[in-house]
Amino acid sequence: MFVLELTYTAPLDAVDAVLAAHVAWLEEQYQRGVFLASGRKNPRDGGVIIAVAEDRARIEEIAAGDPFVTAGVCAYRVVEFAATKTAPALEPYRETPG
Repeated sequence: MFVLELTYTAPLDAVDAVLAAHVAWLEEQYQRGVFLASGRKNPRDGGVIIAVAEDRARIEEIAAGDPFVTAGVCAYRVVEFAATKTAPALEPYRETPG
């Protein structure tokens, strides 16, 4: 499982100019089963996405396709972790320590 932290690298008006494309990209990732949750940080200086994929390289490839990234208005920090305990709804994503 991955935590993707987005940090805006441009003023909010530049971010907002790409927001509709970013939201469409988010929806695509939800439909593919990659993203589990997402939202803005407070204060609004970026966002957070909880994601699943076969490996870090795939997550980095997906993040590179974010319109925020291609427009140069945000940077990603990717944290990989083993979800050994989850809420019942996330049980399919639990990992056994190995």
